[in-house]
Amino acid sequence: MMSEAHLREQAGELRLHGLLARWSEVMSQPEQARWVARLLGWEADERHRRSLERRLRAAHIGRFKPLADFDWQWPTQCDRVALEGLMTLDFLQDASNVVLVGPNGVGKTMCACNLGYQAVLAGHTALFITAGQLLGELAALDSDSALRRRLRFYAAPAVLLIDEVGYLSYSNRHADLLFELVSRRYQQKSTVVTTNRAFAEWGEVFPNAACVVSLIDRLMHRAEVVRIEGKSWRQKEADEREAARKTERAASQAAPRGRRPAS
Repeated sequence: MMSEAHLREQAGELRLHGLLARWSEVMSQPEQARWVARLLGWEADERHRRSLERRLRAAHIGRFKPLADFDWQWPTQCDRVALEGLMTLDFLQDASNVVLVGPNGVGKTMCACNLGYQAVLAGHTALFITAGQLLGELAALDSDSALRRRLRFYAAPAVLLIDEVGYLSYSNRHADLLFELVSRRYQQKSTVVTTNRAFAEWGEVFPNAACVVSLIDRLMHRAEVVRIEGKSWRQKEADEREAARKTERAASQAAPRGRRPAS
């Protein structure tokens, strides 16, 4: 059983002010004290469960493959030690960033989702969003006040996961908005970015944008950059499904047919 001091601290964290006001009276009877300890445990567990569910919903991570199921032999280049080290979330302590670079289908998004999920399990807030959705939403806002509110919203999570930077080209305004958001989070909160483009190619993603160099500078400062190379895992699974279907069709065609009944 927890000490009385710990139980009282737990009651304070749960904001049970009525119980705290009568604490001496309640805890003077051993049986009653044991019952209170049990109730506090139930309440703490339930609030933790609801908080976790609420933060998971707010994170918009969706379905993803756990890192434990990742085929480390498939990529031709992948720093497993670095990725597994990131899952400890040490990079959150000094608000460092993470950049996952590689071609389509090698597991960048899967790794980002795992990072976000681990952050939520550890009690942090997280938000997953594609670059297209993020920048499109910000650029569509038609008032400065609405834009400031939305920038504050995206600047708030402990971990912001921006997926698919580089798959589309953006205007100067989009580049300025991303720079503004990254600047707000710089050295305050961690940002995870997945991209299919090396930083040297971001000038093609944001053509003629004057802030690209400064944007990259803020993202790269104290960032962990992990490059994943290889063929698309989705293409691999599609090829395997197609091969399985061909095998099934060949087997069904080769199976002996029943004799025709005599006329």
